[in-house]
Formats: sequence, structure tokens, C-alpha cells
Amino acid sequence: MEITFLGTSAMQPTKDRNPSAVLLQYRGQGILFDCAEGTQRQLKIAGLPITSVTKVLISHWHGDHVLGISGLIQSLGASDYKGVVELYGPVGSKKYVKSMFEGIEFDFRVNFKVIEVEDGVIFENDDYYIECAPLKHKIPCIGYSFIEKDRLRIKIDACRKYGIKEGPLMGKLQQGKDVVVKGKTVKAKDVTYVVEGKKVTYLVDTGLTTNCYELADDADLLICEASFAKELSSKAESYLHLTSHDAGLIASKSGAKKLVLTHFSARYTNTAQLESDARDVFDNVVCAKDFMRIKL
Repeated sequence: MEITFLGTSAMQPTKDRNPSAVLLQYRGQGILFDCAEGTQRQLKIAGLPITSVTKVLISHWHGDHVLGISGLIQSLGASDYKGVVELYGPVGSKKYVKSMFEGIEFDFRVNFKVIEVEDGVIFENDDYYIECAPLKHKIPCIGYSFIEKDRLRIKIDACRKYGIKEGPLMGKLQQGKDVVVKGKTVKAKDVTYVVEGKKVTYLVDTGLTTNCYELADDADLLICEASFAKELSSKAESYLHLTSHDAGLIASKSGAKKLVLTHFSARYTNTAQLESDARDVFDNVVCAKDFMRIKL
């Protein structure tokens, strides 16, 4: 799993930061958290194929989080994209997507569907699931968690003791199924071990709310907005945003392992104070930069 930060500014782009977009790559899937203006260009600069995007998780419909969607869809069509792009977003997303494309002359050469979400698990397959919950903003806003499922791995030496070689029997054991070898039952629990799945949580454009803590619970990586420093907490409250200190509190109270701050107000040309405010309450914190990559 690899996470690439494609945009780390808040409402306005700066010379060094594009507005919000984060790409999570996992087993051939490209899951894009938000898609601000210029996201497709950021993908190119990062050396990431635009065709790697399979899902877009929209937090809310303010322009600095969605203005890149039409360009992304158009470029996918020009790239002979064969899949179906899934756009997830809060209630009202179907109307907003329709209006977005009605405003331009558009040649639909790629299939996509819009799924409106509110709370709970919104996607699941054999490898992972995605859950969401409403946040606290001036318009409907959603936070997301990508949760990798636990996996069984084979204890090769243990299998050899039973005379089990690579092949169908090992495959069944890795699925948690017992097998019979030379008339004797070999239990999967005796020749496998569990690798715990990773969890990535994405929280932007919200005031402090219970769902921030619940979504971030035990996250391996918490990606959280830090629009303002602690000294501007009253401004953050009035705009329903988080300070970096708030983000640190969420990480600490939810048991997150690592915190990455993002979505910085354009007033901050240096994020040292933001990081320091968060570090007062949570040690493992870093401020994101455009094109920063993290492997889990």
C-alpha cells in the first residue's frame, strides 16, 4: 500500500501546494480521496498513470475538493480507460455531478457511476472495505476509512513437517481451511499466522465531532486537516475546521499510530508551528508536502 499526497493546500493553491487530493494505491486499485483542480497534472508530475484511478471518495462539494473531477473523467476517456470509475460522495452528489457536466461540452468516453453515501460500509471485497461517517461542516461532508482485511500467511517450515508443498493444499490452508494429508487432518491454525490489515483514515473540513474519533479509531495512518494553528482556534471553530492541535488530539484519543497533517491555509508558508501544535499532544506527526509518499 502506498499513499501519495497530490494536493495539501486548503481553499487556494499556492506556488508549492495544490488543493486537496490524496491517492491510495493498493493491489492495482487507485483510490483518490478528493479531486481538486489540477489533480490530473499532479498525477503526471508524480509519475502516476491517471488510469490507475478506480474510485474517487469525495468528502464534500466545495470547489477546492472537486473541481478536478470533470478533467479527470475527460482524461480517462482520452486514455482508452476500460473500467468503470466509481464516484462516492455525500447525498446530493448525483445532482452536483450532473450539473458539473451540463456546464461544459463533454464527450462521455468513459463509464462512471455516482454512489451517494452517508454512514457505514460503502464498499467491500475480499481484500479490504471502505467505511464512512458524516462530519461537521457547513455543507454535508463525509470522512472515510480504508481498512485492509487481516490475512493468513503460511508457516513454510510447519507445512514441510506435514509434507505439504506449494500447491492447492497450501492454498486451502491460507484460506483458513483444514486439509487432509495422508489420512491425517492438518488444521489451518497450526500452520498459518495472521498478518493484521492496515487502516487509513481521511478527515478534512470538519469541526471536532464524535465521528472524527470513531473513524480514526486504531488507524495506522490518520490523514487529517490542519487548516489553522492553535492560536486561530476561534477562526477554526467559526469556519468548522480543525486546528493542528485538534488533529493531534484526535490522533491521540483514537489510538492512531501516525498522523499526517494536510489542508493548510495559504497563510502558512512554513508549517513548523502547525506541526509543533500537534506534537504537544501526539508525537508521531508530520506535515504533508505535495508529492510526499508513504508506504504501509
